[in-house]
This record gives sequence, C-alpha cells and structure tokens, in this order.
Amino acid sequence: MTERLTFIATCDLVAITRGRSIPSAEFEQRASTGVGWVPADLALTTFGSIADPNPFGSLGDTRLIPDTRARIVLPGRGDGPPTDLVLASIVEPDGRPWACCPRTALVDAVGRLDALGVRVVAAFEQEFGLSGLAGTAAPFSIEAHRLAEPFGSELVGRLAEAGLEPETWLPEYGAGQYEITLRPTDPLTAADRAILLRALVRDLAAGHGLRATFAPLVRPDAVGNGVHVHLSLWSPEGRPLTIHPVTGELSETAGRFAAGILDHAEAVVAWTAPSAISALRFGPHHWSSSATFLGRQNREAMIRLCPTPTVGGADPAAGANLEYRAADGTANPWLALAAILHAGADGLERTLPAAPLIDGDLEEIDPAERARLGIRELPRDVETALAAFEADDSATRWFAADLRTTHLAIRRTEAALLADFDPEERCIRYADVI
Repeated sequence: MTERLTFIATCDLVAITRGRSIPSAEFEQRASTGVGWVPADLALTTFGSIADPNPFGSLGDTRLIPDTRARIVLPGRGDGPPTDLVLASIVEPDGRPWACCPRTALVDAVGRLDALGVRVVAAFEQEFGLSGLAGTAAPFSIEAHRLAEPFGSELVGRLAEAGLEPETWLPEYGAGQYEITLRPTDPLTAADRAILLRALVRDLAAGHGLRATFAPLVRPDAVGNGVHVHLSLWSPEGRPLTIHPVTGELSETAGRFAAGILDHAEAVVAWTAPSAISALRFGPHHWSSSATFLGRQNREAMIRLCPTPTVGGADPAAGANLEYRAADGTANPWLALAAILHAGADGLERTLPAAPLIDGDLEEIDPAERARLGIRELPRDVETALAAFEADDSATRWFAADLRTTHLAIRRTEAALLADFDPEERCIRYADVI
C-alpha cells in the first residue's frame, strides 16, 4: 500500500522550500505540535553546503508548525499518490516564535505598518523559464501560449483549485519564458502563495517532461526572470491611500512610503536580489531596475507607479498600486516583502518628503539633476548590497541578529564558491537549482 504524505515546509534564506513529511492521515492530530527542525538548516546555501561560520552549529532544536491556510496539493504522477504541501512557521520547542523564522519576520513587518495605521495589500508577479518545450515561438504570441499546453491550463486550474486565485498567465519576452500572477491579498498570504506557486510550477513542469527555473538569468545575455511585488496602501477602514481620490496624484502617505524604500534601497536589495548573479540584471535597457527612483510607468525604475485604469467604470483609487521591481527568484518572498515593508514604514515614521515621481527616460536626466533628486545606481554586485545593509543602522534592526548574520554568511559563501567561475557558469549554477 502506498501512503499519502504531507510535506510540512519552510522557505529558507535561499528561497528553497525544505521540510519533513508525515502520513497525511495523522496530519490533523499532529498539526499543533508539528515536526522537528534543525536551526542550522537555515544556513544552507543554494548549492547544498552549510555556510560557515553560522550562529547555530550543531546545537539547538526548533519545530515547524503548519498553517493550514497555506496548503496545496501536488498531483500524483503515474501510479504515485499526490503530496500535500503545507507551509509552516518555525517555533521554539515550547511554542514561542523563533527569532530567525522568515515567516514570522514578515508578520513583524506587517505589525509595524499596522501600528502606523497603514494596511498593505500585495501581489507577486513571477517570471520563469521552461526548458524542454517542443520548439520556440514569438514573444507574447498565441503560438508561445499554445507551446506550453497543457502545462499552462493545468497550472491555472490547479492554482484555482487550491484557492490561490490566479489572475493572468502569459508567454513573456524571452524564449520559453512565462509569467503568472495571483490576485492581491494581505502580505503574509501573498508571500505564502508566491512560495506555493513556485513549488507547483516546478512540480507540474516535471510531470510534463519540462524543467522550470526562477533563476534571475540562465546566462548573462538572456532575458532575465524578475519578481515584481505590487503594493497598495489602505486605511484600517478599507479606504485606498495610494493616490489622492480627487487629483489622482500619488498620496503623501504613498510618497513617504516610497521614499523610505528608496532611502534604504541598497539595504533592501540585499534581501530582494541577494544572489551572486542578481545584480547582472541591474542596468539600463534590461527592462529591470537600474537606479533608485520612483517612475511613472517606467519599467527601469526601482519602484513604478502603475497605471490606474478607469475602463469599465473601475475606481482608479482602488486599483492604484506601487510595483517594486528590484527582486528576483533567489530571494525568500517572506523576507523580501518584509524588507520592503520595513523600509516603507521607516519613511512614514520619519515623515520623509515624498519621493519625486520621474517621468520619461532616466538617461535624459543629466548627472547633476540625478544627484539633486537623490537617484543612485543600484548595487552592481552582491557584496556592495550586503555591505550597504551592514552599514545601515536602521535596516540592521529589521531582522534578528542571528538571521542577519546567517543571511550575510550564506550570500558571501556563495560568492566565494563562484568566484573562479565566469558569469555564464554562475548563471548555470543558479539555474540548476532555483
């Protein structure tokens, strides 16, 4: 007899979903106590080694406590059974929150904004590559859409069945590149869904004889895979705060929120684009972030004010959102979103002047004017971002000390492991895993 299993999982600092399984028949009775977990598992690198030094060594114990609101079913293959996948928070053996739990870190960031009277609604827009397709097709075309069938239709169906609320599925610009978006929701649910979506995409792709990768680049000259985080701001009573309801211009609240992100941009990038190849996407004409500015519908901005449709009688204030573009699939969604929210909260707490909204092409602005506007290049290598985070006294308070130390150790270990490889080989190494 084949036993159906439930995989209780966390998403670690390198965005890999790891955990332990139990018989599904025992899940309900064991859900409150969860399964054991090892603190040093948090120090695993993308490539399987444990970053050394790390704060944990061989000591300590924690537990994974599942949250049934973050649960999907991975379909069976052939005669094999399906697998239940449920995300968990990491706690101490007595049930207290573990200071280094990535999921709890996001809960803390949301709480900081709640205390300021600001509620965030979020959505992750994720791009990935599919290899093994039977040919190629033009970007965004119906042929490219059909090329991925029946994978695409099954993916959308499975997401809907799991309650993850798929919004759009489309072929992207790169060869074999696709994008999937889910409907906006509260930050924790949005990040949970981003993690579950990646697991389902990879699993379904394998079942169709394909391979999916969320790596930011499969080679240096390829079209990159981004993760765009959409954020709208609301009052506790449900009133939209992103744009002014009469003028349609960016609100003071959203302007200060964006200013906080831009002020801490380098530190935020250390969490949202943290791999040794992430910075290869940061530059002009990559359709990715290139500098620290808020742009109006500009896809090379770090933050973009998205269009506010009115077609069909839509309320522009309710649909207005900011799109954070300097993220990729090597980042843990819980921690990436937590860093963004902490930075935004800092802008609100310090009542920073609203970030200027830049229209047009950044390259048309001369260096002196860029400097006056506070526009800086995004870090062009991971060490610059990590060092900026360490030097930012406010940012270093966003996360527990051991979590910070482990993140820095992992990313520096990976950079050292890849130091002797050329950029193409580095991309291949990440694409083989992420």
